[in-house]
Amino acid sequence: MNKVSENPSKNRAVSDERLLPPLVIIVGLIIACYLTANVMAVKLIKVGNVTIFDAGTIIFPITYMLGDVLTEIWGFRTAKRVIWLTLICQIIFTLFAWIGISLPYPAETESMATAYRQVFGFVPRIMLASLTAFLCGELINAWTMVKIKEKTGERLLWVRTIGSSVFGYIVDTTLFVCIAFIGTVPTRDIFTMIGIQIVAKLLIEALGGTPLAYAAIRFLKKRI
Repeated sequence: MNKVSENPSKNRAVSDERLLPPLVIIVGLIIACYLTANVMAVKLIKVGNVTIFDAGTIIFPITYMLGDVLTEIWGFRTAKRVIWLTLICQIIFTLFAWIGISLPYPAETESMATAYRQVFGFVPRIMLASLTAFLCGELINAWTMVKIKEKTGERLLWVRTIGSSVFGYIVDTTLFVCIAFIGTVPTRDIFTMIGIQIVAKLLIEALGGTPLAYAAIRFLKKRI
């Protein structure tokens, strides 16, 4: 066999950091976490007689944590662009998931097709709620973090990450639950879901997200 020639100018070593800049990694993780959260949201978590939150709540705070890292290192303007990009990616994902549902399938795969439709057959109202809540919540989160930083400077990172998330989660969760469920579930459950989800998201971010954000920001500030 003939040996394939190499072009050193185009085939850089994997260790070359220019192949995968930190910003690309952060953006990829944000989009991955958001898409994963929306798929996981199909599974609802119920304790006793009360539906407390969907399974996507477990991973969604990581999206906010990464958004905090993005805003802290690259600023609000870049964060805003990434938020819009993430929104576009979700729309593309949803569109092609619907196309996949509409395509014909062999009769012997009926059970699999039904499961696929149940997981990826996003209800338009739920999708509208998700997109609206994510856009507004993330923009509020990033904007608030910048405003807090203007007051604190480089100090008190935890105040910025958790403080901005409080406002972001209130906006995000309230919009999502109200748009998605008002008129379909009792009013009592609406308030319960909003309250429990906000608290759950904040606890996950405070206990897991904030330490990760500290580590990521410290690492990136040394490398960039």
